[in-house]
Order: sequence, then C-alpha cells, then structure tokens
Amino acid sequence: MSKIHIYFMPGLAAGPEIFERLELSSQIYELHFLTWKTPLDLDETITNYAKRMTADIKHSNPVLIGVSFGGIIVQEMSKLIVTRKVIIISSVKSTSELPKRYKIANKSKIYKLFPTQIVTNFDNYAKFFIGKSLEKKAKIYRKYLSVRGKNYIKWSIHNVINWSQDKPIENIVHIHGTNDHIFPLKNIEKCIKIEDGNHSMILLKPKEISIIIHQSLTC
Repeated sequence: MSKIHIYFMPGLAAGPEIFERLELSSQIYELHFLTWKTPLDLDETITNYAKRMTADIKHSNPVLIGVSFGGIIVQEMSKLIVTRKVIIISSVKSTSELPKRYKIANKSKIYKLFPTQIVTNFDNYAKFFIGKSLEKKAKIYRKYLSVRGKNYIKWSIHNVINWSQDKPIENIVHIHGTNDHIFPLKNIEKCIKIEDGNHSMILLKPKEISIIIHQSLTC
C-alpha cells in the first residue's frame, strides 16, 4: 500500500520544528515540511505566493496541513492543485471567522504600525524576559519562531488582516482550541474542538492533534 503524503506548513514566523512532536505512523504516512519563502515584494499577492509554494509539492493528491497563517496558505494552495484533504489547525476558514479587531485593523490600516523589529531582532529583546516563566517562553520563541525577515513579517501581517475568502473550501478539516485567543472559538464554525487548547496547541497537545489527523485521513 502506498503511503499518504502529508505536507506541513508552519505558522507565521515559525519553522517546521513546530511539528516535531506529532505522532504519525511512518508505515502509513510520509511527512514533508514546507518552509516560508521570502515574498517577492510587499505587494506580492497571496495567490502568487501560494503558487510559488506549490512548486515544492512533489507528489500528486497530497494532504496539506497548515497552522495559523500557514492554514490560510494551504487553503490558497489547494485552489491551485488537487489535494486529498486540507487540514487547518488554529486557523480560520473564511473572512467571517476573523476577529472583529482584525476587520477594524483592515479598515484603519493601523497594523502597518506594528513594530516588526520585536520579531526580526528578537534576540535583542529577549533579555527583557525576566523571571523563569518568561525566560522559558523566550527560549521557546527563539527555537520555534525562527523566520524573522522584516519584509516577510510585514507581508504576512498584511495578508492575514486582508485575507478575502467568503466561504470555506470543500474537503477541509478544522482543528481548533477552545482557548485560542488569536482566533477566538466564538467566531469559528464547524471545527473539531480541543479542550483547553490555545493558539500554540500544536506544541502542547500534539498527541490529541495526531489522533484527529489520523482519524480524518483513514476513517
């Protein structure tokens, strides 16, 4: 029996390391990890970006799995290639699921004032994370938020805020945490809930997520 090819897209500023705790059988699945590309420029459309990402898909009829903004990207990719299934984690399926504050930011353009240097020069700011709890968070951020290009961050924030999708695509599975404060559950429709899962649950609840992925692809 041929294996099911899964391509993973990490969240904004994150690398493939965020998927390292998932438990998926190597007898059934072959895993492939996508990495963020540098936008051609700040005006590159999300459609064109998704088209460039599909160049890294080497197998027909793959499963695409994306976290947060990566979930938006895999949905855009699925409009360009045939997929077995699309699975999004801690993400949104349509513009209507974006929080109200995102819509306000879209109209006011206030998001353009976001201090991107906090992410791009994170190591310089990490020294202000004082105390064991904050030091631990800084260590986690340093390991998993490894994509820090200034133009990439600006481009990504712009495309999250301005994403336009009126209704969910077909053949999509949405896994979402009940304590997600980035994309609050109250705005999300038709998802598989993970109790007490927050926006970082790909790291904190990998076993539960792995079970749902497996069931979604084999049942």
